[in-house]
Amino acid sequence: MKFPGSVLASVFLFMAETTVALYLSSTYRSAGDRMWQALTLLFSLLPCALVQLTLLFVHRDLSRDRPLVLLLHLLQLGPLFRCFEVFCIYCQSGHVEEPYVSITKKRQMPKNGFSEEIEKEVGQAEGKLFTHRSAFSRASVIQAFLGSAPQLTLQLYISVVQQNVTVGRSLFMTLSLLSIVYGALRCNILAIKIKYDEYEVKVKPLAYVCIFLWRSFEIATRVVVLVLFTSVLKTWVVVDVFVNFLSFFLYPWMLFWCSGSPFPENIEKALSRVGTTIVLCFLTLLYAGINMFCWSAVQLKINSPDLISKSQNWYRLLVYYMMRFIENAFLLLMWYLHKTNIYMYVCAPLLILQLLVGYCTAILFMLVFYQFFHPCKKLFSTSVSEGFRAWFRCVFCACRHQKSCQLAEKTDQRSSEDKDETPSSSKISSVPSQILNADEFCSA
Repeated sequence: MKFPGSVLASVFLFMAETTVALYLSSTYRSAGDRMWQALTLLFSLLPCALVQLTLLFVHRDLSRDRPLVLLLHLLQLGPLFRCFEVFCIYCQSGHVEEPYVSITKKRQMPKNGFSEEIEKEVGQAEGKLFTHRSAFSRASVIQAFLGSAPQLTLQLYISVVQQNVTVGRSLFMTLSLLSIVYGALRCNILAIKIKYDEYEVKVKPLAYVCIFLWRSFEIATRVVVLVLFTSVLKTWVVVDVFVNFLSFFLYPWMLFWCSGSPFPENIEKALSRVGTTIVLCFLTLLYAGINMFCWSAVQLKINSPDLISKSQNWYRLLVYYMMRFIENAFLLLMWYLHKTNIYMYVCAPLLILQLLVGYCTAILFMLVFYQFFHPCKKLFSTSVSEGFRAWFRCVFCACRHQKSCQLAEKTDQRSSEDKDETPSSSKISSVPSQILNADEFCSA
């Protein structure tokens, strides 16, 4: 049975970040910074409550008689109890005989064009561990993008405004960045397992390293760009964030309304229509929060039973990164034009170049992951290298076609000029001949 390391990592980041946030809010209170204290507590306690609700919802504890578990979740100690329960199940799995097992069928990755279907026995303990891992993965994504991402942006902004980085704040920003990157990594793995549910997916260590580097560069550069722009244009950053957030929030609903599909009723049997609407709004809220800082790796599809689109849309991925790169470059340009004296000792052109190169480095690691380390790359209809070759071929053919058109136009112009010049030359040559004949006639 697989060691529940993901659960341990999620709980460690959750507890460490919450503890440091409480400590940092107390330092802001002692320094008299009430606004920084309130925002730090808001971005810390709100995702904590959402994490507790997620764990309760996944395990369906509200419909069962478990008052102690509900009390621990109210005290914000639910993740600790869940972690303890996970390790109890893991330690007892080899000593207690399973009363019954269920059989699952998974297909292997194609080898030499063939794919075998393998049956696997899953006991109760392994099924419970799978549920816990799934719940903590979702909780990590919520904690990362509804708590850690705005928290990191806030603390970096405070450091820029105050021109001072304390030990507590630097530790808090490091933990927040690790939490965001880990949440993005879990989002990638969840997307792969949902899209290729019928296959046995095995993610190699190099794939984890590549995703970690990809997400680290992408998220770090995005947060720094937002903080720089906020420090000089506080009003316009609200417009930028609102447009980004609203666009990603409404996009899945627009697709759902345009499709004409009926309202989904199979998310949870115990939920009413109002409850289903609340859950879907929360999912779109999380989807918008993820896309504010990085590529979500999943496409929310409200009319689908899984709520996730299983198609690999390369066009959407390309459009997202192109638009995000243009937006980051524009925000950096606005920062450069309106920068204040607090950036007196900062080489602005070099900083802009470093941030743009950092974002391009993130895109490079993403392409390397999809080309070499994606666990289901054998199932892709086209690879990254084939896409680049097709793109270069199209560009080359377009350039050749343009050159041929230009050469054809030049030849047409030359031929028309030759036609225009021929009669005029004959007329000019005829005049001197007439003059010569007249002179000869006179002399005679």
